[in-house]
Amino acid sequence: MNRTTARILAAIAIGVAVILPAFAGAYPLQVARNIMMYMALAVTWDMLLRSGQISFGIAGLVGIGSYAGILGMVKGGMPAWLSLPFAALFSGLVAFLIGLVILRLRGTYFSIVTMALGEIFRIIIHNLPIFTGGPEGIVIPQGVIFGGNASSLYWLALAGLGVALGASYWFDKSRFRFALTAIRNNEVSAKSSGIDIFRWLLLTFVITSAIQGMIGGIFVQSYGFASPDSVFSADFTLLPMAMALLGGIHSTVGPILGGLLLGVVAEWLNLKIPYGHLVVYGIMVVVVILFMPQGLLGFARKAGRKTGRKSDRRAA
Repeated sequence: MNRTTARILAAIAIGVAVILPAFAGAYPLQVARNIMMYMALAVTWDMLLRSGQISFGIAGLVGIGSYAGILGMVKGGMPAWLSLPFAALFSGLVAFLIGLVILRLRGTYFSIVTMALGEIFRIIIHNLPIFTGGPEGIVIPQGVIFGGNASSLYWLALAGLGVALGASYWFDKSRFRFALTAIRNNEVSAKSSGIDIFRWLLLTFVITSAIQGMIGGIFVQSYGFASPDSVFSADFTLLPMAMALLGGIHSTVGPILGGLLLGVVAEWLNLKIPYGHLVVYGIMVVVVILFMPQGLLGFARKAGRKTGRKSDRRAA
């Protein structure tokens, strides 16, 4: 896919996103809102993956942000709009503190620890009923933000996706790209080149975690409640990972492409097999890794190169 085609597709996608609230009803907007939140999580997961670190802790950070936002309102009297940056800041702070320890781990060890921490966060929330409502959760007394207006909630989710895309674009166009790529390719070479590996990994982990916490805050504001089972759901880990892997990793376009294709499928699966859809996501991840490791974006690039070579041969 060349730059001109990518720009045209991006312009079309932006145009559709802008005009959708004018034509769609409440339910399609809700589906679109959910897809955009998952897309944002997929983009942030991919941002950390560019360093070679695979995190299974998305749900844990979404849950932390969700509870930070809702408790800030319910316990601290915080206005709804302020709860979103507060959720991001709190999740970023938690990521900074745990990152000081776990980012010294690599590969499987890092992945397992992030997954375990997400479960630890859920158990802590579950066992603090006086403060968090325990397993029953906690409800926002003021109700859903914007009075539950479907269009306004859609714009809120779109803004959250915009923050994630802006951060990913910044990563691609700044020193982040070169530092993370060098770390992923060979840490020894990166270190010998003067790259402070731990500093770059910690900064990346904090930024992506803050955005994931913000998405958790948007989720809570969109539905007006939080419970351990809802905001620490495995959906928030498996579905974004599946989106990024399906579309193509180490890019901004890949997770968005995968999100568009998988988002509607995920909604259908959730309705048809609400207790079995996670199995389908897992199978999709395995299939993509085995047979299409570069995702749809990589497949399209490979097909484009083959077409180009055939054209050159014919011209010769």
